Amino acid sequence: MFKTLTRIGLAALLMGGMATSAFAQDNKSVKIGWAAWSDAEFVTKLTAKLIQDKLGQKVELVQTDVAPLYQGVSRGDLDVMMMAWLPQTHADYYKRVVSKVDTLGTIYDGAKLGWVVPQYIPESEISSIDDLKKDDVKQKLGGTVQGIDPGAGLTRLSEQANKDYGLDYKLQISSEAGMLTTVDRDMRSEKWFVATAWSPHWMFGKYKLRYIDDPKGALGKAEHVDILARKGFKQENPKVAELLSRMKLPVPELEAAMFDAQETSYDKAVDKYIADHPERVKAWLGE
Repeated sequence: MFKTLTRIGLAALLMGGMATSAFAQDNKSVKIGWAAWSDAEFVTKLTAKLIQDKLGQKVELVQTDVAPLYQGVSRGDLDVMMMAWLPQTHADYYKRVVSKVDTLGTIYDGAKLGWVVPQYIPESEISSIDDLKKDDVKQKLGGTVQGIDPGAGLTRLSEQANKDYGLDYKLQISSEAGMLTTVDRDMRSEKWFVATAWSPHWMFGKYKLRYIDDPKGALGKAEHVDILARKGFKQENPKVAELLSRMKLPVPELEAAMFDAQETSYDKAVDKYIADHPERVKAWLGE
């Protein structure tokens, strides 16, 4: 449905040194960047569908890692990104570009980062990160925390949590898909594990998981997820900018839609969400 650039494609685009003015003159295609997190994929494809079908503008989706997303928007190589996790998760990336981007709005509140364990592990054994220091618990967990992408804010915070709690665990750097493969395999055999996680995420609809307490607050508190745009985008494309500024999804609705996407496809889940929430979509469109 949408043209998608790979990580390599974006790197080539950035290295090409295209000036911001080139994008300012081309309103035929809205370039939206996203990283491969499930919530980002759903809201990005939902937005792309509305821009294309309701506003009649072409959309180009650019998939890459988090750091190039911020760089791309700040340099004008991308128009928009839908997944700025603030104030803590993406703090390092955001502070480098804050003067070079515009915030169009918050697409959802109450986002959360943390570590999860399966509910079949008794809370008497693991209720907080502190419990991971128990010798028998560490042995059952293999001294490993299942992680995600190396560039993710959650990875940075998890590395710090490992130090703050004196755990001496190995943070298994992988990807969202890799982490979920491990979770799925271990859940089937009721093996003990601890994994990095965040809400909203469809896995809480599929698996019986629970966050463990973080008494030191190493993994942060509630986050909000903002939409960032390159400088000048609001003035050059006010219709899309206004749509984005109005978009806001309740987290339970988003998680349900993400679960639908896993059961069917993201395109079908987007279509279903639009059909099931006509008044919300009208409000976003200013109708």
